[in-house]
Amino acid sequence: MEKIVKLTSENGIVIFSKSTCCLCYTVEILIKELGVHPIVLEVDHVPDGKEIEKALTRMNSGSPVPAVFISGKFIGSTNEVMSLHLSGGLVPLLNPYKQQNLP
Repeated sequence: MEKIVKLTSENGIVIFSKSTCCLCYTVEILIKELGVHPIVLEVDHVPDGKEIEKALTRMNSGSPVPAVFISGKFIGSTNEVMSLHLSGGLVPLLNPYKQQNLP
């Protein structure tokens, strides 16, 4: 879907989420705890959310959310993000987007 491509290519880290999804919340908190502030789009709060969900379901082979994109690339859902983190691969992907601590 055009909106997904546009949003993910123009922003470093994007999480497609639902306000009622506890796994979405978990992924969002993990990424924030690692020092970055992703763009979070809750598909249940936007007019074209159903279409976005359908497109994400096709990408994600099942569950549409959470869907995590880093540098425009689809990383995956909860299992993929957690596995990537446990194997040490998530932090290097996030490093370019970490917030600089100001004095």
